[in-house]
Amino acid sequence: MKIYVLGSNSFVHDMVAAKNKLCELGFDGWIHPLYIEHVNGTGIAFPINEKGERTESDEFKKAHDFIRQHYRHILESDAVLIVNNEKKGKKNYIGGNCLMEMGMAYVNNKKIFLLNDVPTESAYIDEIKAMSPICLNGKLENIRI
Repeated sequence: MKIYVLGSNSFVHDMVAAKNKLCELGFDGWIHPLYIEHVNGTGIAFPINEKGERTESDEFKKAHDFIRQHYRHILESDAVLIVNNEKKGKKNYIGGNCLMEMGMAYVNNKKIFLLNDVPTESAYIDEIKAMSPICLNGKLENIRI
């Protein structure tokens, strides 16, 4: 099973680690190559906002065509894994970009895995639940084909 890893840019290190763990478990885990390069220190640096947080501004997203590239990668996959860790005190964080990516996967009949549970603090809870994601309770070993 080919699983494309997505998540908030704040979780880029965890996303790369999840991709590596998927491969160890025998899945074809993959992620946008710029994320791997960033983690390895060989690629582009993601912008840092005034609070010192890694971010993706609209200009950065446009310059790297992330929305279209993620869509193409989702189409090439059997499933997506959303790394939804805690962010700014919000457990199981799923932001606007991830919601869009989940929607792209959903309308293209791809399985949607959440590393953790559905967030409890989100304006998108009903939309997330409507896509019937499979919650892994923090354990990639819980993925079933």
